[in-house]
Amino acid sequence: MSLIVQKYGGSSVADSDSIKRVAKRIISTKKAGNDVAVVVSAMGDTTDDLIDQAMDIDSNPPAREMDMLMTAGERISMSLLAMAIHAQGDRAYSFTGSQAGFVTDARYGAAHIRSVKPQRVARALSKGNVGIVAGFQGVSTEGDATTLGRGGSDTSAVALAVALGADVCEIYTDVDGVFTADPRIVPTARRIPTLSYDEMMEMAAAGTKVLALRCVEYARRFSMPLHVRSSFSHRPGTLILPQNVNPSRIPNV
Repeated sequence: MSLIVQKYGGSSVADSDSIKRVAKRIISTKKAGNDVAVVVSAMGDTTDDLIDQAMDIDSNPPAREMDMLMTAGERISMSLLAMAIHAQGDRAYSFTGSQAGFVTDARYGAAHIRSVKPQRVARALSKGNVGIVAGFQGVSTEGDATTLGRGGSDTSAVALAVALGADVCEIYTDVDGVFTADPRIVPTARRIPTLSYDEMMEMAAAGTKVLALRCVEYARRFSMPLHVRSSFSHRPGTLILPQNVNPSRIPNV
């Protein structure tokens, strides 16, 4: 049995139908004989809408209160996804970043993870449940809600995968992996089947938006295999692997 951590971005959980589709995919992965933990972003434009509302009220809002507000979007996603899994006949428990054991520094809006102790998530998995974690967020050592900044949900997913000892961290987006150019703009762009961490970091630093640089750095530090793929298809994605790891050993490819 493999342990797979899946991360779904905002476009993958943009509305109720999308959430139901993601729930079906998670259940399918579980029925294939895997334990599954999930990290979710906020639905669609929820984060941008929250920022707009905050700025409409206070053009210079306190950083602490902004982080308290920003954690709301992912909490909505995680709860609705757990309900969707339940409605389709399986079991899931949702956890906020703090409940999942993400402890950070107090750098509001751009917090760094200090430790991840996901005992409650691991306990849910051991009972046959799907564990769903709100991405992009944690709690400071002072007990305040914090957010991880741009690409924070990707970083949350990799950090959770490392802490749980997962076999792979799957990053689901709206494209079929990493391409030689943006396939939505360049029709002739080619999917890259495998990349090293260093190659992916170079691409991220050069502006490729598929993965955040900090997420890839975290994966490289702990040799966590990544699989970037689309939540809208079942086509192969892009594997980002440690040296000398055979792609055939990665589950759910």
